[in-house]
Amino acid sequence: MSTEVLFYHLEHRSLESVLPELLERTLQRGWRAVVQASSPERVEALDTQLWTYTDDSFLPHGTARDGAAERQPIYLTHGQDNPNGAQVRFLTEGVSFPDLAAYARAVFLFDGRMDEALQRAREQWKAVKTAGMTATYWQQSEAGKWEKKA
Repeated sequence: MSTEVLFYHLEHRSLESVLPELLERTLQRGWRAVVQASSPERVEALDTQLWTYTDDSFLPHGTARDGAAERQPIYLTHGQDNPNGAQVRFLTEGVSFPDLAAYARAVFLFDGRMDEALQRAREQWKAVKTAGMTATYWQQSEAGKWEKKA
């Protein structure tokens, strides 16, 4: 299986507003997801965000604190584990990534307004390409739509 790798360049919306939409689409495809954050504190913040991002939607998810990881359609972690057998891995905030070969899709999300995040995304892009994987680059338009740039 060849992993589809996508880079999402966030410019007009935050990770907290984009991630729930991408996770909804992932679940609609019948896939499980693992979201890798940069720290336990960021895992907690994303956990809170996924419970409260909208009044009329629900994203079933959990963290190590919740237990039964194998039952969670979306699992939030700061490690490189995949305890729920996810087909999609979301990588945020420039985290170091595990071997992506086990995933159908890997999604790198980075804040394009921060020079450090841009530099880290360039390094990750190069590492993905060096590993022989195909990657696409998506950037937000002024209207917030995703446009394929590479």
